[in-house]
Amino acid sequence: MPITTEDLVQLTQWVLWAGLLSGLVLGWASQATRFCTLGAVADWVNMGDRTRMRVWVLAMATALISTQLLLAFAGLDFPSTVYTSNRLLWLSNLLGGLVFGFGMSLASGCGVRTLIRIGEGSLKAVVVFLVMALSAFMTMRGLTGVWRVSTIEQISVTLPTSQTLPHLAAHLTGLPLTQVQPWILGVLALALLWFALSGGGLRSQPGRWLAGLVIGGLITLGWWVTAGLGFVTEHPDTLEKAFLATNSKGPESLTFVGPLAYSLELLLYWSDKSQTLTFAIVTVVGTVLGAALSALVRRKFKWESFKTTSDMAHHLVGALLMGIGGVVAMGCTIGHGLSGLSLMSLGSVLTLTGILSGAALGLRWLSR
Repeated sequence: MPITTEDLVQLTQWVLWAGLLSGLVLGWASQATRFCTLGAVADWVNMGDRTRMRVWVLAMATALISTQLLLAFAGLDFPSTVYTSNRLLWLSNLLGGLVFGFGMSLASGCGVRTLIRIGEGSLKAVVVFLVMALSAFMTMRGLTGVWRVSTIEQISVTLPTSQTLPHLAAHLTGLPLTQVQPWILGVLALALLWFALSGGGLRSQPGRWLAGLVIGGLITLGWWVTAGLGFVTEHPDTLEKAFLATNSKGPESLTFVGPLAYSLELLLYWSDKSQTLTFAIVTVVGTVLGAALSALVRRKFKWESFKTTSDMAHHLVGALLMGIGGVVAMGCTIGHGLSGLSLMSLGSVLTLTGILSGAALGLRWLSR
């Protein structure tokens, strides 16, 4: 039975409500357990404490396993995404990740951490949000976007298959994908789980255990909502396949660079009828609201502002670098570190390497 316009509106609303709920849960869980990539790196680099890194890796393992199970058994129509394209922008991934990681060390956290801090009352984070969103938008469609396309994106490798690790391994070995994929998934999942569960720190903190599992599960929920719930085989206007309420017009999960730019664009062009709410935008709103609710309940809400000129300068430069680096790399700590890795993307592995390296370098530089 063909889908009607009324059905389309209802499905779109369900996608948006699911995105808002995902953001609320992410914001609440992250604020309550101090889930933060930069914090995880800082604890490890400065104090040798791997507890928060184990939580982050547990979220990564959960996203990987649950997403692969979803793709295997749900029968989703899952076309190429930025994480699975056969065009590997390896220099963009590495350099963009490095710039983003260094920037987040200056700005006291990545995109999602900025939203959490806004919910906790940080006026510093509001400034970071505005500068990061503006620089990301410029790098998507503006001046720095022209430089990006004409320089660094000229360096790429066109692969004979998708850039996911199973597809590449199947091509190199000549074995069927169905034989290779379970082995690679098993090795990656076991390695991540071993790191996450080794040591006694995480096992003695059930709240953080739960946060890692929930946040990882939200990644899979995002894929199901945009590629399953929001997918129509025949749009009544175009008579073609369509993914509802996504900025990329394809499947999406959680990420927090482009969505900040889309949110700013919507605010600036609100009267433009072509500008609409999307899954990504409502996750931004939901994350701030979830963090604010958690902070108020736990009496952690506190107004915060810049204390010195150098503090403000660091955050401004960091926000600028995150916006540029995140778009160049096509993702962030959540976008590549969880969503991209849940698809076993080689580009996400490269980007995550750059982000963690950049964050470590930034922390070392700040410590001096």
